[in-house]
Amino acid sequence: LLRGYDLLRMFKVAISLAIAAVPEGLPAVATTSLARGIRLMRERNVLIRCLQAVETIGAIQTICLDKTGTLTMNRMSAVEVQAGLQHFEAHAGRLHIEGEAVPDLSNPELLRLLQICALCSETEFRHDDPASSANGSPTERALIELALAAGVPVAELRRTHTLLMTELRAQGRNYMKTVHALPGSQAQLVAIKGSPVEVLGLCRHYQSEGVRMPLDEQARERIMQQNEQMAKKRLRVLGFAYAESHPARIDNPELIWVGLVGLADPLRTGVKKLIDSFHCAGIRTTMVTGDQSATALSIGKTLGLNNGSELRILNAEHLEQLSPEVLHEQAQHVDIFARVSPSHKLQIVQALRGDGHVIAMTGDGINDGPALQAADIGIAMGHGGTDLARSAADIILKDDKLETLLEAISQGRTISDNIRKSLHFLISSNLSEILVVLGGVTLAADAPLTPMQLLWLNLLTDVLPAIALTAEAPEEDVMQRPPRDAARPLIGKDELLRYAREGGALAGGSLAAYLYGAVRYGRGARAGAISFNTLILGQLLHAMSCRSELHHIWPANGNGRNRQLDWAVTGSVLLQLLANLIPGLRRLLGTGPMNIADIAVTLAGAGVPLLVNETIKSSRLQQNAIDLQQRADYRNSGRWY
Repeated sequence: LLRGYDLLRMFKVAISLAIAAVPEGLPAVATTSLARGIRLMRERNVLIRCLQAVETIGAIQTICLDKTGTLTMNRMSAVEVQAGLQHFEAHAGRLHIEGEAVPDLSNPELLRLLQICALCSETEFRHDDPASSANGSPTERALIELALAAGVPVAELRRTHTLLMTELRAQGRNYMKTVHALPGSQAQLVAIKGSPVEVLGLCRHYQSEGVRMPLDEQARERIMQQNEQMAKKRLRVLGFAYAESHPARIDNPELIWVGLVGLADPLRTGVKKLIDSFHCAGIRTTMVTGDQSATALSIGKTLGLNNGSELRILNAEHLEQLSPEVLHEQAQHVDIFARVSPSHKLQIVQALRGDGHVIAMTGDGINDGPALQAADIGIAMGHGGTDLARSAADIILKDDKLETLLEAISQGRTISDNIRKSLHFLISSNLSEILVVLGGVTLAADAPLTPMQLLWLNLLTDVLPAIALTAEAPEEDVMQRPPRDAARPLIGKDELLRYAREGGALAGGSLAAYLYGAVRYGRGARAGAISFNTLILGQLLHAMSCRSELHHIWPANGNGRNRQLDWAVTGSVLLQLLANLIPGLRRLLGTGPMNIADIAVTLAGAGVPLLVNETIKSSRLQQNAIDLQQRADYRNSGRWY
């Protein structure tokens, strides 16, 4: 007003600057990036059930790994049996003792144990073919196969010992109990299998060479040593007991201990290397399992769950005694949660999330549903998982391979990086437009850019290059750096200051070109056209610089070519050439003819800010290299978390 500007023109410039201040391309950038991430992950057998999970997966800080079916193949097979005082090995479909095949079932403890394997089970099968089970867990199928391989007539045994009652495992009861009719007797057979510690605690006697013996402390200690030896071999160990009791005493029978069965569940191929890759990416791994501590500890050591340092383990019985506050504190340092139930898994996830950390939970069973839903990212197995687990999860691994999860995390981090690159470009470019107008009014008492030119700038540079930046390939160190802090803004103060500096460089080049035009041609359309062309070309070159914060724009030092960005920049340059050549567009935008000197000034005004910004970036590369080395040393020291 003081300088006599026309009110209508000021109003138009103000509206145009408001448009420049708002990154209109951001919704398209975010949606395009996430949708592209869903497509790429689907190609890698990762199904995304909610859009925001695409980016969140890249911020995972802790992964709670369910052991059975995730770290292991979930293909149980019985490999060791302790019946009474005798130890048997199972391989090649036969039981062996001291390397010799067992010819018959003359050992009464072994026979009784195998009978319990056949009877105390939910596994159903056709009576004419017991080897073909219709349902049942891998553990129960392995026990049925053990009984069949040893020569137990499973179908006939079930037919003569009618099932009368079943009590399944439940919270606080880690064993299964069934009651069966005994042929030709008023008594009933009680069969129990489950946690060796709990089953042994229910027994008052043990059986040795067919004789019932009192279960004193010495016998209990011997049995627990046998259990410990099996568990150290990474076996899942089950204890077995029975009683022949009058129906009136079924609820409190005098149970007799008969022995142990150790079941092997092989680790998935490459899972040790995968755990190392998680650690390299700064992701903490914890194992959640229903197995006892010795088994879990042996597996944890084999996998290197805590990157070579001492493993910390928390048992369910101790977990139940902790207050929520204490559990939250301890959960941040525990590597293995053993003997856990479904409700414990939910407690663990809630405790780990207490500090705002991004927690992922893997699972495949019905009981994993609550924990999968409570986690920031629930990850279910697509092939071996249950329908309930898949419906509760955010991400489904179609091929059940954790390696695909690593790829998904890499893709998630890349998507987050690329959204930041697009924001980097949009904010710095839009800021440069505001600074050009402000600087022109301040220095030359005139606005270098007309409202129509500002609108054309936003149309040409805000959308296509920004979307093309979301197609950038992953940075080479994307999985060698810690995850992004979820509590930290996507664009922080340091980034805004850097964007402002880069926008200032772009504006400086455009204003310098405008001042050249004003001195040579006077203030007006021709000087504005030089500034206008300089700013557009500078922003398009700046899009190339925004491809990486760690590399130069040249492919030899970066991620290779981004064909989409190449086409976006080339197409925008051609459109700008047409705007200078086609008379109608030229009149609309207020541009004019340019000679060789004008073109040279335009190229210099666009190129110098690029060189300045790239030079400043180069000064950070050496410091980044030092930081990467320090990060590697810190990770190798075992204090990564």
